[in-house]
Amino acid sequence: MSSVPHPLPVAATEAAPGKPADAVEGGRILGAWGVKGGLKLKAFASDPQALFASRRWFIEPGEPSQALRRPLPAGTPGALVGPTVLQVSEAREQGEHVVATTADITNRDVAQALAGWRVFVGRSSFPKPDDGEFYWIDLIGLDVVNREGVALGSVSGLIETGPHCVLKVQPLAAQAGAEAVEERLIPFVDAYVDAVDLPGRLISVDWDTSY
Repeated sequence: MSSVPHPLPVAATEAAPGKPADAVEGGRILGAWGVKGGLKLKAFASDPQALFASRRWFIEPGEPSQALRRPLPAGTPGALVGPTVLQVSEAREQGEHVVATTADITNRDVAQALAGWRVFVGRSSFPKPDDGEFYWIDLIGLDVVNREGVALGSVSGLIETGPHCVLKVQPLAAQAGAEAVEERLIPFVDAYVDAVDLPGRLISVDWDTSY
């Protein structure tokens, strides 16, 4: 119940032309890989199966200024001013990064020009998680309540620690005159997590308010 196979900590963005409405950011391009236009990426997942499962990556500038950068190398796909679709030929892990080749980029200079660009994949292409497994993106924003029915806050993010993940629970806005409550860190393991109700957007935990 309490494992997170493919954490994707970035929420879905608004739809843009050519990008599906369920697009989720899966990584960021670091630059060129190899001499034939391969890409090196930092994946936003410890097990980036979502990137591997999709053969269509949607890329867009990480910063507005990137869309206006000129000159761009000959052969750069599209106008690079909005989402651009890349047809992925191969993607795999290499050390701490993901490397990929696409049918659209065959020039190292073009690949390097995309450094800093964001990579999105359609949620419909994600592998189906096993029972009791959850994507990070599905957990972020869920309310957290303990066994006594006390609302502890909502999930603002997760931390990958190796053996397991940790929920970052942002407390509810403090009432006037109430003592401020710091962010809670709750291990996402069976010992502390009783249930995850995705339709109800609620996580039930065994966690005292004094922790």
